[in-house]
Amino acid sequence: MKYEEFEDIISPERMQRYLQACANNTKKAMTLYRYNLKLSQEMFTIISCFEVAIRNRIDKVMKQNFGNDWLRDSILPGGRFDSDPRVLGTKKIIKKAYEDLLRNNNYTHTKLLAEMEFGVWKFMYNNVQYRLVNRCLLSVFPNKPTSTPTLHYDNTFVFAKLDCINIVRNRIAHHEPVCFGNSNTIVTRMIVDCYNSIELLFGWMGINSADFLYGLNHINNVCKLVVGI
Repeated sequence: MKYEEFEDIISPERMQRYLQACANNTKKAMTLYRYNLKLSQEMFTIISCFEVAIRNRIDKVMKQNFGNDWLRDSILPGGRFDSDPRVLGTKKIIKKAYEDLLRNNNYTHTKLLAEMEFGVWKFMYNNVQYRLVNRCLLSVFPNKPTSTPTLHYDNTFVFAKLDCINIVRNRIAHHEPVCFGNSNTIVTRMIVDCYNSIELLFGWMGINSADFLYGLNHINNVCKLVVGI
């Protein structure tokens, strides 16, 4: 395809960063755009696997502490997320999903769990929500190292890692590039940091990521393609 046709489909505004990064070489700009899509595809696959894993581990711990319908119960009158205005956002997300399922006569805990966005799980490690669930959620990570005076492997540390992953997830979901830094230079630091955070938390959960992601993990190879433009 000629660049003019490609740009007409994607838009000149969207292609501008790719052109600048490739010194106005239109062929390279189209290749970089495609490699960015490939990198997004590969990263989203890994994030999806991680999201399911951490969601299920959180669910397991919460069931043990608060019962099999803990998510629904958290937003019912007197529930842990019911009356605290600091967790109103989380309550609204859970409440809407729950009411939609009820309206369709389709509620189960598993279906409600599946309706939650990644941010819900991230904010379970926010200081407020972490305390509201009795600080039980670090047990999701049985292999977590012991904190030291200078390194605190606490809920705040986990929250920061999940936030890094969530930012990349949202960029990919909204079709934003992941192959640039703060300028229009080609870097994969955002993806590498996200990938390293996932690898770290998989290890802390006791999940062998090499086995779990067998046949799915091509991040390093695609990063090399991107920076090799």
